Amino acid sequence: MLKIYYGDMEDVIHNTAVYFKFNYMPKWFEDPDVIQMVKDVDKSVVLGNGAIDSPVLGVIAPVTLSGGLKTLILIDKVPEKVFNASNCGDNCAKWLLRIGEKKDVTVNLRHLMDFGPEPFEALVMNTGEQVHNMDQVLSVAGRYV
Repeated sequence: MLKIYYGDMEDVIHNTAVYFKFNYMPKWFEDPDVIQMVKDVDKSVVLGNGAIDSPVLGVIAPVTLSGGLKTLILIDKVPEKVFNASNCGDNCAKWLLRIGEKKDVTVNLRHLMDFGPEPFEALVMNTGEQVHNMDQVLSVAGRYV
């Protein structure tokens, strides 16, 4: 389940770009979900575990991906850590929900991310309330961000 803590939280990794640079594993880019995230979020194609074809930058290393995408990959691949998901734009929201459908992950948000019009399931850790749509998110999270 996706667990969200809004506002200040201890032990959060804020500088996800640096964490990614020193901790990512090339084998992560063999995972079909990561390959799909790269295609969807950055509009790029994984060529191999060390090369990404970006329509903007050409062939790049994984450390050159967008900050939001690197954060998403970390949330998926290092679920025991809490990352600042405010590094992600709204284009990452559906992926946060998908990751949360597969495993328990906790993220820290410092803004109101738009999770879209479809029903979903998440837990707001500040209150312990489960939310199932954006109206519920707004009524709970609005108190903290």
